[in-house]
Amino acid sequence: MKLLTSGIYTFEKLIKDNYLYVDKTEYIWDLISQPTGLYFLSRPRRFGKSLTVSTLETVFNGKKELFKGLSIYNKDYDWKKYPVIHLDFADTDADSPAALKEDISERLQKIADNYKVPLKGKTIQSQFRQLIYKLSEKNPVVILVDEYDKPILGNVSNPKVKEILKVLKGFYSVIKGTEGKQRFVLLTGVSKFAHVSVFSDLNNLTDITYDSDYAAMLGYTQEEFEDNFAEYIDQVAKQQNIPRQELLDKLKQWYDGYCFHANGPLVYNPVSVAQFFLKKGEFRSYWFATGTPSFLLELAQKTQFDFEQALTEPVSGLVFDSFEIDNLNPLALLLQTGYLTIKGTEEDFGVTLYYLGFPNDEVKSSFDAYLLNYYTKVPKENIEELSVRLARLVRSGEVDAFMELLKTFFAQIPYDIKLRNEKYYQTIFFMLFLLLGVHIEAEARTNNGRIDAVASYGEWTYLLEFKLNKNAKTALNQIKDKEYFRKYLHTGKRIIMIGVNFDSKSGQIKDWQKEELV
Repeated sequence: MKLLTSGIYTFEKLIKDNYLYVDKTEYIWDLISQPTGLYFLSRPRRFGKSLTVSTLETVFNGKKELFKGLSIYNKDYDWKKYPVIHLDFADTDADSPAALKEDISERLQKIADNYKVPLKGKTIQSQFRQLIYKLSEKNPVVILVDEYDKPILGNVSNPKVKEILKVLKGFYSVIKGTEGKQRFVLLTGVSKFAHVSVFSDLNNLTDITYDSDYAAMLGYTQEEFEDNFAEYIDQVAKQQNIPRQELLDKLKQWYDGYCFHANGPLVYNPVSVAQFFLKKGEFRSYWFATGTPSFLLELAQKTQFDFEQALTEPVSGLVFDSFEIDNLNPLALLLQTGYLTIKGTEEDFGVTLYYLGFPNDEVKSSFDAYLLNYYTKVPKENIEELSVRLARLVRSGEVDAFMELLKTFFAQIPYDIKLRNEKYYQTIFFMLFLLLGVHIEAEARTNNGRIDAVASYGEWTYLLEFKLNKNAKTALNQIKDKEYFRKYLHTGKRIIMIGVNFDSKSGQIKDWQKEELV
């Protein structure tokens, strides 16, 4: 069996050291087959962007022998060697405009030294322009920029972020101004900032992020996964003494599900797949553990982002568009960073609407635990332990025991972070039920208004109405008086109505009442 890795992103090293490489060179060929190509591609972190850039660099270095056995090897391509400017900002820690300018200048100088080209420009724009002109004297230049947006995303909460963005805008504008000297250009990143920001001066790139032709360019389709990892799949199935198909089904549930076009295939997370087999078949949150989305959680809380609506209501295609640093959209960022993905579509008055959701169990469980931790400051290990106990009670319909356990949870939330509105408590309930793996609708529509939450698990359907500084009887009576239950009478499930009252002073569940519909 070929070796596995989740930490090597250099194509040449993968091939020479006999590591497994899932052949994506058909996509590479499609990109480079035109005389000139200028592209932008966004994908979540640790999803194969750096390997894609490295593969392109190897192609443009003319190293055909490394591609033997791969799709591109027998293509009608001249394998000419081109000068390559490869800039990778993944490791930058610049936190000011001056530091970023120095960082970029050092990177340009290193490339110039490698090609034995003197750089005399005083600004990074002039240095970049000079490097392009000098390297393209014989053959047009190839420009590959990996993680172009890291200097921005790494400084989202930095007061100097707009100045940092201005530096990048000026630097990247050189690419458009030297288009006649280029053979190929690719910028990759996690997000897309546009209009008056980075891409306003770089609007000649073709964005292939949600292009159906490139939806499976990064990540593994089901066919690619089963073909390339067949021996590892068989090995784990044998070690765990489970049917092969059962293992495949669980792997799909845990690590598949990323979708980059409504009609495109689902793809597996490459980091999680490699780590799963390297860890001898242990189901863990491998990709999620490589980076905590702290700035996203901070932004969600600051903007009072409605997670329930995001996960239950369709959105327009505008959510896939770029955005501005001074008007960050949590939903767009969650989508572009891979925490949410396309789950389905519907047509309404000729407009395509998209349903979004967590791609798989790895992301759903991990993100929800982190989100609850961020909103409540309750330690993640406490949340995970609580979720197991709550799930058992929900499954058996033990409402009183469930509510008593929830009281202990709310008691752990520091007083100073509890918000004095019903929405905060409704959000906590929504997150908890998601973590339990329970299907839940927040603000669910009924024939006579909206009920705060509807949760369905096993043979039970729970109808929940929340009140703040009132009483549980009022909440329960609202469910009955407005007959919120009618919509669920023919589901074949047992229906329990629950009225819950919170006290804003203590931040606690003050009382609750329940009644099973008979």
